Amino acid sequence: MNLKSMKSLLGNIRLDQKGKILLSASLLIFFSITGFFIYEVTKSTVNLHLNGEEKVVKTHAGQVKDLLEENEVQYQPHDYISPALDEKITDGMTVVWKPAKKVILEIDGVTEEIWTTEETVKDFLEKENIVINEHDVLHVSLDDKIKNNMHIKLDVGFQIVLDDGGKEKKYWTTSTTVGDFLKQQEIELNELDRIEPSLETKLNKESSIVITRVEKVTDVVEEPIDYAVVTKKDSSLLSGSEKVIQQGKEGKRQKEYEVIYENGEEVSRELISEDVIEEAVDKIVAVGTKKITTTASRGKAKGKEFIVRSTAYTASCNGCSGITATGIDLRANPNMKVIAVDPSVIPLGTKVYVEGYGYAIAADTGGGIKGYEIDVFFASKSNAYRWGIRNVKVKILN
Repeated sequence: MNLKSMKSLLGNIRLDQKGKILLSASLLIFFSITGFFIYEVTKSTVNLHLNGEEKVVKTHAGQVKDLLEENEVQYQPHDYISPALDEKITDGMTVVWKPAKKVILEIDGVTEEIWTTEETVKDFLEKENIVINEHDVLHVSLDDKIKNNMHIKLDVGFQIVLDDGGKEKKYWTTSTTVGDFLKQQEIELNELDRIEPSLETKLNKESSIVITRVEKVTDVVEEPIDYAVVTKKDSSLLSGSEKVIQQGKEGKRQKEYEVIYENGEEVSRELISEDVIEEAVDKIVAVGTKKITTTASRGKAKGKEFIVRSTAYTASCNGCSGITATGIDLRANPNMKVIAVDPSVIPLGTKVYVEGYGYAIAADTGGGIKGYEIDVFFASKSNAYRWGIRNVKVKILN
């Protein structure tokens, strides 16, 4: 039956008012169902990925942007959207939306805002071509999830030179100032130590730090005090002779110094106190003033000059007392020029000049000295041996 014959049939049917209403409602339902069916059948099926959540939707949206708006997606310019917003919707299409997050990236104090859709810090750094070296310090974990307004701080390591007390060493560091570096390396400064540059100075890869280690100590030393030599005239001693009455003794003086060392080397020394802990004892020497009057005839010396046979002697010979016949202590006066004589030829107290020996005084005698013989005094045996036995000329001076 065609539509025309159906209309003819219906036209021959007489309906009352109630029937007319029922027919109209049936027709409306029929066309609504038919329209809905046609509407649904013509929809496109799309796989929608929204910020990690997946769902399948059917849509009449013409473009990707229409689909997102249809699903109440408030996308921003930095978001990841695939395919592009103006791409036409096709059946079976996959649409992905990932909202971007703002990251505050700080590298060595320089900050930059970057929008990213990466999932982790590691992915973000790789996307930005940022390489982390072994001496760098990243203040977040590489595995941390990216969050909106996340602060990622990276301190890039660099090498500096430290001279600590004269010992030089290289360090890798990310410290911003000299003070931060010392704290990081657990290097302590003492009260007197000096550092260059100052603790507040900014560091860079060209920096070098010099620490001068300063130490202040107290040094106590003892020094000898020389004794004085006091002479006293003694009329009982032959003129020109000396006798030690009291031996001298050195005293002691204690000095306290404040000493400054820099890197282990003394740079200054200041006397802060001085005390005498033992007084010196004077050396007292008696000096003879006695004049010897000779009664021997000068004629016996056969004039002012003559040749004698000479030998040498010392004050330390066997049986020697060191004291001359005229009272001179040869051990106390080792530098005196003394000869031993036969007083009948050269009277005691006579001043003479002995060839090869020098000016001397006849101040001693000897049992073996007879006539034109003399003994010459030497303080050391080596000089005495060197003189030996020899004939010399003697000149009488008084």
